[in-house]
Amino acid sequence: MAAMPPFEPKSFGPLVAELLQVERLPELGPGRPNKAAKSLLQSMSVERLFPGGIRDRNMALACLAGLWLHHDFLHESHEISQEIHTPTGSFWHGIMHRREPDYGNAKYWFRRVGQHPVYLPLYEAVSTMSEAIPDGLNRAKWDPCVFVDLVERATGSGDDVENACRRIQLLEWQLLFAWCWEQAKK
Repeated sequence: MAAMPPFEPKSFGPLVAELLQVERLPELGPGRPNKAAKSLLQSMSVERLFPGGIRDRNMALACLAGLWLHHDFLHESHEISQEIHTPTGSFWHGIMHRREPDYGNAKYWFRRVGQHPVYLPLYEAVSTMSEAIPDGLNRAKWDPCVFVDLVERATGSGDDVENACRRIQLLEWQLLFAWCWEQAKK
């Protein structure tokens, strides 16, 4: 398996670097909106996020949905992702519903994703984590519905499985955001 390159917020430009300057390990549930980031998020547009031009507007919108989600503004993220009628929009939509938590709805949206290009690097990254891989994730491929079930069982437990799920969720966010960024920029 190829090593995953480190996630470097500065590589996404100064606005994203500012929004990601403090690493946030996302809650499995809705979390608390990061009010310190709200004004910058509200000032965002895809044009401002991608001053060099946009190749794929849906992917640029997906980046915005991801940034809102990263800062626990689930409603704002949902408003954007539900308007992206692509597998990637469904991916962001599924993550948001998993965090809500609305596990059945999350699975619905993950089933709409199909086989996303992020699944393989996510599986590879998870399989090389130094901490114990939670039961059910040791499969030949990434299964987001199995992860939804695991998150449902682990949420609020405060144990090692919950911590592992939070780290996996962060990896998922980073890989999906980076993939969307590459698809969006000109």
